[in-house]
Amino acid sequence: MNRREFSTATVCLLGLAAWGAPGLVLAQKKPEEGTEYKTLGQPVAVEAPQGKVEVVEFFWYSCPHCNAFEPRLEAWSKKVGPDVALRRVPVAFRDDFVPQQRLFYTLEAMGRVNDLHAKVFQAVHGERNPLNKEATIYAWADKQGLDKAKFQETFNSFSVTTKARRATQLQDAFKVEGVPALGVAGRFYTDGTMAGNMERALQVTDYLIAEARKSR
Repeated sequence: MNRREFSTATVCLLGLAAWGAPGLVLAQKKPEEGTEYKTLGQPVAVEAPQGKVEVVEFFWYSCPHCNAFEPRLEAWSKKVGPDVALRRVPVAFRDDFVPQQRLFYTLEAMGRVNDLHAKVFQAVHGERNPLNKEATIYAWADKQGLDKAKFQETFNSFSVTTKARRATQLQDAFKVEGVPALGVAGRFYTDGTMAGNMERALQVTDYLIAEARKSR
């Protein structure tokens, strides 16, 4: 099935594997290539500065499993070495995902993604505000105290449009089939289905970071 035809449940299928079966957390062992992770046939360009290992988290604000994974990812990011750069990338498997892509990059452009990223998840999953259309996004941004005119201008800017398009290109380059998912150093990919759950996916990511360090 074309990814852009996925239902919400299917898009988040990886997360179901990740959080629906905590008893399946695997014991520490060397990850198996082709089973728990894959190496890309064509490496993808990274944005991290030279000397840093880039880890990309592919997510969707409306995915309940991305919402559940967010605090775990945040805690993990505080424990990795200073040479690891975490980059969040919102996916768009369908056209109706794009407003949330634009929301993320608008907050980033306005320097507010760090303090409002978790609040978007809270709005969608805690307050049942879908934030999937411009009008609802504008109203939410206004409630956060953001300058209405500046937010709307940034939301519709060429820069944000370009970043949203590149995000979709990156998800396609990594062949992301569902979220949450992780890309490492522009060379490796893992997710909850491949690794068995997202806790194991982070263990696999730690291993792949170590592999990337060896080849620097």
